Amino acid sequence: MKKVVFSIILTLFATKMGAQESQTGYNFLRLPVSAHAAALGGDNITLIEDDAALAFHNPALLTSVNDRTLNFNYMNYMKGVNMASASFNRIAGEKASWAVAAQYVDYGKMKQTDENNIQMGEFSAKDICLAGTFSYLLSERIVGGITAKFITSYIGDYNSIAMGVDLGLNYYDPDYEWSVSAVAKNLGGQLKAYDEEYEKMPIDLQVGVSKHFINTPFRISVTLVNLNHWDKGLRNHAVLGADLLLSESLWLGAGYNFQRHDEMKIVNGEDETSSHGAGWSFGGGINLERFHLNIAYGKYHVSSNSLLLNIDYRL
Repeated sequence: MKKVVFSIILTLFATKMGAQESQTGYNFLRLPVSAHAAALGGDNITLIEDDAALAFHNPALLTSVNDRTLNFNYMNYMKGVNMASASFNRIAGEKASWAVAAQYVDYGKMKQTDENNIQMGEFSAKDICLAGTFSYLLSERIVGGITAKFITSYIGDYNSIAMGVDLGLNYYDPDYEWSVSAVAKNLGGQLKAYDEEYEKMPIDLQVGVSKHFINTPFRISVTLVNLNHWDKGLRNHAVLGADLLLSESLWLGAGYNFQRHDEMKIVNGEDETSSHGAGWSFGGGINLERFHLNIAYGKYHVSSNSLLLNIDYRL
């Protein structure tokens, strides 16, 4: 166990050396896709579940998903902004799994004005990501995974294109139900810019751990995110989550994201600030033999609430 944790940390910091310093483009890739992960604070890379949407968070988790699973996801991010995604996976032999996936974000219609603020019409904006994931059982307890992404964005008549890669590693001890992971997300670069100024990818280095307390329904998770930008102290990199595993088919969860809480604070009075509940998230799910339904609630913007819905069906 100690050797595995050391290897994960070593991999993380080796990757960090080549990370870009700022993260500006394609930030829709930061949004949660799995309702279970969203319920536990929005970022989780360690859950060992038959949940196809978790592979969007850590490609190594694809190994835990049953063969021939169709996955559909929907999120109302904020007013006028909607995200949908889908995936399909197959098991290839005793050690490998692969999946194809797509994400789509529609930002709706916006007013187009000239320099004098006179409306000239309307334009739309959208993001699209097409991905392929491969995971492989490296040993009895260690799984590696990789996701390759083709990313394109449209703002009116303007278009940008990028390529990205997610790298994931997971160690799972079924005897004591410990799960430890490291993920490097969105490594890559922009191939075509909106104009002459190229944007950097939203690189995110994460490590996490989950522990299910044996003979109890309780599992806790701690995820450290955005470790390639260590400028806010440990607290603002931490995402905490806890779920109650009521049975093999029913779960409830809650989480807290420190960074989101602090970023969403607004001034209510002279000296009072409030995040209006941003940072907290909740969810639950029912997982039957061939059909899974998970839902999560969270606030990713101080003025709106978000619901995330996952549906899995095994063919």
